[in-house]
Amino acid sequence: MSEDRDPRAWWFDDDPIDRLQRNKSHQSARDDGKWRQPRGVRVIQPSRTGSPFSRIFGSEPVPFISTVPKRSSVWHFSKKEISDLGLATLAFTVALGFMFSDGITGAMASPAAFMIGAVRSLLTIAPAFILHEIAHKIMAKRYGCWAEFRADPSGLRFGVILSALIGIVFMAPGAVMVLGRTTVSQFGRIALAGPVTNIVLWSFGAVAILTGHITGVESDITNALLETWIWGNGVLALFNMIPLGPLDGKKIKTWSDTVFWIWLAIAAGTVYVNLEIFNPILNPIP
Repeated sequence: MSEDRDPRAWWFDDDPIDRLQRNKSHQSARDDGKWRQPRGVRVIQPSRTGSPFSRIFGSEPVPFISTVPKRSSVWHFSKKEISDLGLATLAFTVALGFMFSDGITGAMASPAAFMIGAVRSLLTIAPAFILHEIAHKIMAKRYGCWAEFRADPSGLRFGVILSALIGIVFMAPGAVMVLGRTTVSQFGRIALAGPVTNIVLWSFGAVAILTGHITGVESDITNALLETWIWGNGVLALFNMIPLGPLDGKKIKTWSDTVFWIWLAIAAGTVYVNLEIFNPILNPIP
């Protein structure tokens, strides 16, 4: 019966963000007149809200106090998180489809080009984005935090519209929200997990390109997919290492200048190798 439910049961609901709304109207005293002891913890990475430009170049949102449920498996994904990841991936894929077809005018002139670009992005760049965010989540949960991805609808709309109008993708699809107590070094490692994942994925693509080039087992289709793979992961890693606003680079640099410069150099190196080594291999001059 609902009236027999322990009033404290909501402490263990899946989404602590939803509980913030309920906390506002929740009484602060028990029936016996004793005040509750605070159970709050610091929010480590709040959602990225606001305009797309202020989100990228603005300051970090002010932390607030909330309650975190007991630790769950690092592989646990709530329905809300899966829905938001799917929404962000769909918007990202559509925006990249417009990019590959030179905007909405090109897509209307050649729907096939738009579809090919979208499928190409779904197979190569979408994994770079999804695994980047999941890496943040897994590392945060290893430190005992609550962590889930939340899409940013305004950022998704902005990115899709911009790509449709001018054929350039600039999108803030969302962020992994992390709630829990962490040290500066742990927070830095949570941030570093994303770019490192992209660099590892880039390495897989680099090995595949070199293997295909040496053995001759390659085709125009595989070369096109691998080219998008290495550029998507290289650019995403380098962009996120920029030490500004809510980007990973700022958190990493706050933790350790040495770690920051090492991984910034590695991320920049992937883009340099793409341009100077892999581009001539994948697009040889006749």
